[in-house]
Amino acid sequence: MLPGEDVAILVVDDSSFNRLVLKRRLAELGYPNVTMAEDGVQGLAALEKARFDIMLLDLEMPNLDGIGVLEQLRAARGAAPPVIVISALTEMEKIVRCIELGAEDYLPKSFDPPLLKARLGAVLEKKRLRDLADARLAALEAELESARAAQLSLVPRDFVAAATGRLAVHAAMVPARQVGGDLYDCLALDARHMLFAVADVSGKGAPAGLTMARTLGLMRAAAKRLSAEGGAPDPGEILRMANDDLSADNESQTFVTVVLGVIDGTTGAGRIAVAGHDIPLLVGPGAAPRLLQGLRRQTALGVMEGIPYASDPFTLAEGATMFCYSDGVSEAEDDAGGFFGRERLEAALASAGTDPRAVVETVLRAVTAFANGAPQADDITALALRLG
Repeated sequence: MLPGEDVAILVVDDSSFNRLVLKRRLAELGYPNVTMAEDGVQGLAALEKARFDIMLLDLEMPNLDGIGVLEQLRAARGAAPPVIVISALTEMEKIVRCIELGAEDYLPKSFDPPLLKARLGAVLEKKRLRDLADARLAALEAELESARAAQLSLVPRDFVAAATGRLAVHAAMVPARQVGGDLYDCLALDARHMLFAVADVSGKGAPAGLTMARTLGLMRAAAKRLSAEGGAPDPGEILRMANDDLSADNESQTFVTVVLGVIDGTTGAGRIAVAGHDIPLLVGPGAAPRLLQGLRRQTALGVMEGIPYASDPFTLAEGATMFCYSDGVSEAEDDAGGFFGRERLEAALASAGTDPRAVVETVLRAVTAFANGAPQADDITALALRLG
């Protein structure tokens, strides 16, 4: 097979003479696979029916001219082939307009064989490189999507199994990229006690995702080790153990903010430790959402080894819900650069009731509505737990 035999070319020109000359010239250059269209309407119809590697497009045609074709291709944002405009030297202003609309090059109507060969070769080579880049990008996106699925599989999805006693829990995580740096956890430690956590790794993308997985594993390992020693593990001690591992050889200076608690699902009593993270909010029947009181904000994990972390007591009242979240919620941006903020968060919580699933979903819907189509700038994570 000759190099040009597998190249599909579409010629759109209302002049039968020009079509005949081009077909002969192209055949002489080794491009026999040529389809003809008599105007822009026929040309667009041909593009809908078959795939072409390149299109030679006349400027002046009845029904729909070359500029009209390019405008429709640009508006459609589809996978159109590269375009070489067929033009007279007196049409330079229109040629410029065609280039602005996405045409790759132009060809004088003399159809000089060496020039035609050079223009075709250059445009087809650029198309080959673009196709190669697109294929590599598609492969990379597939790998990242696989990594995203693997990361999401690390966090709990069976919230019924995680809850203990009279607790109900629900959580959701929405990475800003395919792989994110947020995490949540809810884990039944024994018949009564449940661990819950929300954390936010500095940075985004794959490096943050790896740190997220490591942090989740370290906190779980510490909790299980302490549980094996008897009794409910102290959240401050869990953070201390995780921090020492994360801080060792931390050349990237990545840090992790965390809110982590252990609660007795039969009484609602528990302890909670906050490391550089937003304080959880309480939602109770007949009461406005409010911050959980009496909590100390301590240093984020990963900053330095040997930091002692302490926990504070709390009690979740009957029928009340605790809401933990990452700053991707409060700092979500709209299309004007404004922040969602805590006032909007509290308003969303006030309208959500106390069911954990409804609370999480209501907040996420409010954030999406506020963003108004603006790109998500940070990972978003929310967890709600209710007693009774």
